Amino acid sequence: MARIRYSLMARIAHLSDIHFGANDQRIVDAATAWLQERRPDLVVISGDFTQRARVAEFRAAAAWLNRLRASGLRTLVVPGNHDVPLYDLFRRFTRPLARYRRYISHDLCPFYQDREVAILGINTARSLTVKDGRINHDQMDLVRDRFADVSPEKTRILVTHHPLFAMPIGRGSELSEAVGRHDDAVHAACEAGVHLALAGHFHRTYAQAADRMVEHSGGALVIQAGTATSTRLRNDEPQSFNWLHVHRNDEIELQVIVWDGAAFRRASHVEYRRTGQDWDGRDLIDPPVVGELAKGAAPMNSVRP
Repeated sequence: MARIRYSLMARIAHLSDIHFGANDQRIVDAATAWLQERRPDLVVISGDFTQRARVAEFRAAAAWLNRLRASGLRTLVVPGNHDVPLYDLFRRFTRPLARYRRYISHDLCPFYQDREVAILGINTARSLTVKDGRINHDQMDLVRDRFADVSPEKTRILVTHHPLFAMPIGRGSELSEAVGRHDDAVHAACEAGVHLALAGHFHRTYAQAADRMVEHSGGALVIQAGTATSTRLRNDEPQSFNWLHVHRNDEIELQVIVWDGAAFRRASHVEYRRTGQDWDGRDLIDPPVVGELAKGAAPMNSVRP
């Protein structure tokens, strides 16, 4: 049966933390097949293509990207901290993203725009911070400038590897570190009118209105992707990626697509609507427990706000 395509809706697959060198090829192949079948308007990959930024890992990541692109899929990609060499100190501090530029993309701050969305990627990976990220003031100016001429009807989406906001990453109340120059970065995103902030890094799925996380942070919906294919899991949360239907800049559907041990399946489907600066979510289906899909798999935390 042919799929019905509605006007004024962008379908975006958001993957993160692929980690070639520490991933499962079965899961890579399953994710590739899923994307090729659903054919999103854009595939966003928010960093950490490799585990240790080695040449063989970058070649494997490049081959995978070429498979996606050869099948007609558009991509927008940014680097992560694992794409900077860790143990090769000379390369780390003199040419930290040379291999990323050679094998993945020369553009560290890519921009994509169509009739429905405008999407800007920002590189947050740095040599000095090891695992944490930073945004400099030139990048903040770029955020403002790129979105300044975007039509107000379009959804403005900012993509980084490191999230702009501190967020829960443990089983209790443990919070992550926010990106470096957090206050200025949030202010820039707010001034630019960013509607969605997509990131990865922590291998955790999460969604929340920015204004509920930090006061006076604007009207963005913060959406974190888990790791799509890595074998390094946090709190036993399975591999996953996000499937976004962006209807308008105040109406988003978020589906979390989870690996159940045999295939990728939908684990949750939440509609978010914005009123003023706040986003409210409601379940469109009763999400199955991941453990019901794969015996022994751990339940995934809710992405409800």
